[in-house]
This record gives sequence, C-alpha cells and structure tokens, in this order.
Amino acid sequence: MSSSHYTHGSSEAEQQRLTALNRRLNERCIEAASLVAGERVVDFGAGLGQYSRMMARATGVPVLGIERSAEQIAEAMRQAAADNETDILEMREGDVLDPRFRDDEVGQFDVAHARFVLEHIPDPLQVVRNMARAVRPGGRVILADDDYDGLRLWPEPPGFSPIWHAYQRTYDRHGNDPIVGRRLVQLLHQAGLVPRRNTFVFFGGCAGDPDFEDVVRNIASIVDEAIADIIATGLSRDAVTAALDALIEWSKSPDSAVWFGMSWAEGIRPA
Repeated sequence: MSSSHYTHGSSEAEQQRLTALNRRLNERCIEAASLVAGERVVDFGAGLGQYSRMMARATGVPVLGIERSAEQIAEAMRQAAADNETDILEMREGDVLDPRFRDDEVGQFDVAHARFVLEHIPDPLQVVRNMARAVRPGGRVILADDDYDGLRLWPEPPGFSPIWHAYQRTYDRHGNDPIVGRRLVQLLHQAGLVPRRNTFVFFGGCAGDPDFEDVVRNIASIVDEAIADIIATGLSRDAVTAALDALIEWSKSPDSAVWFGMSWAEGIRPA
C-alpha cells in the first residue's frame, strides 16, 4: 500500500494557517454540501476538526473524523473543548488509505467527506473507494480538493510564477498530484459511484476585500512551509524569499487580485 506524504506538515504555524483557512472556507463548503438533519457523516482527513464540527452542527449528529496525525487530533480536541463541542466530534487516529471502521460502521454513513486530502495521496482512488465502502446505498461521497494550476494572481507579482510552478513540482516528486481537483468526477466514477454534481468553491479575493490579507498570507504560508522542497527543484532560497517579499508588497496594490477555487464534486453510491 502506498504511503501518503503531507506536504505542509503539522507545525504550530501550519495549524494556525489551517485554522484561518477554515474560517474562510467552511461557510461556503457547508452551503455546497447541503447536509440534511439526521445525516451521519464521516470526515476523511479531518485535520483540526473545525469543519467536522460544522457538519455536526448542520446535521445534529456527531461526526467521526479520521486523522492520522496525533498532533492534529490533540489540537482538534483542544479547540472543540474550548468551544464546548467535544460531544459532537469523535476523532479517530487512522490512515485514510486504510481506515479502521467497526463492523457496524461499514456501509452505514449517509455522507463521507474529504477536503484537501487526495492531493497528498499517491493512490487517491483507494481513498475514494474506502469512502464509497463507508456509505450506505444512496449515500453521498463529497470530494473537495485543489488544482494548483488554476491559481491566477493579477497583475502578476514579480518572480512568483516560477516559484508556484516549482511548488507544484514538489508534489510530483512525492508521487502526489497538485492538479487532482480536475480529476474528482473521474475518481468518483472509477470508485463505482454515480457522479451527480461538481462546482467550484471560490476562495480568492482582491484588494479592498477585508479578508484579502488572509488570502495572500495563506499563499505565502503554503510556499514558506514547502521552501526546502522548492529549493530541491533547483531554485535558490534567495529567489523564493524574494518572490515572497514581492508577493506581500504586490498585495498592497489597489488592483491586486487572486483568482482561485477549490474543486468540489459529489457522487452517490448506487443501490
């Protein structure tokens, strides 16, 4: 079985980045999911559990989160405790390539969800097959992931384009897929599901948007966390840091804009 390589790690800085990103994305994702009261959800690669808890609030049913990182689980439960929501979230340590379900859980969930997971897995189809196995006939599998080739910054910040291209190459070097977002419907079909819907969840922004600083900071953090891998592609550290400095300076321009969307797709397990 192929092992997964999570590019971003689970440092405190990365947890802070993910927390900020969750605040921006979760409302948009919950709207796309159209969850129904009473639905039982399993969240593959639940991370810090923030979106898992939002899904639990939407359904009124505790969500099971599968997460391989003990550090992420500890922080997820700390945040849940701070919000008095430990009763709506179960975090279970496990690998999405081989999740540990009890016999009475297999084929019993109404929804299986994965966000920002498949891009870090050499065999994303195996994950989707596991998700299909988790849901009941008629149950839904929801996939949300990146296609980094779709990022557009305009006007282009000096020196940033080759850095972003190199960042995508770091995925290839670990056997992962930086453009898996465009494959989501195909993966649903290959896993024996019936694709039903696909869309984008926008999380770009422009100067004047009160969240624009967070949007740019997220991009800079992604690059900064992967700087060692980026340098291994042949770029110098000076080139990367100069591009990041230029990105921050660029973001202060009144006409700067980030165009980016997360790919989102849903499939149904046939009866």
